[in-house]
Amino acid sequence: MKTLLRLEEWAQLLLGILLFSQLSFAWWWFPALLLLPDIGMLGYVFNPKIGAITYNVFHHKAIAVVFIALGWLFWGEFYTLVGVILFSHSALDRAVGFGLKYTDDFKHTHLGGIGRN
Repeated sequence: MKTLLRLEEWAQLLLGILLFSQLSFAWWWFPALLLLPDIGMLGYVFNPKIGAITYNVFHHKAIAVVFIALGWLFWGEFYTLVGVILFSHSALDRAVGFGLKYTDDFKHTHLGGIGRN
């Protein structure tokens, strides 16, 4: 099952790349911005609860989809780009085993533990 879920995430990353290709930004913006959502980890400077909240906001696919839709329909291409980057980054993270965080520890995710137990 774990392999199937990871394949699904890789497919979603490919969807993100396809969506990005429909925007008018130069190709290099995609790899340049792809890791930017990890700025959400800065909340861990304060404590694990704030860290989990900020991390999960930047890695929640529903938030990404809202940005994509509102950008496409109303707000403009920049907001669509924000959504595509958030969506693609989240898919990449989950494809390699990083999930949404619980509030007790950075290594405790909805996909299981990260690293050595």
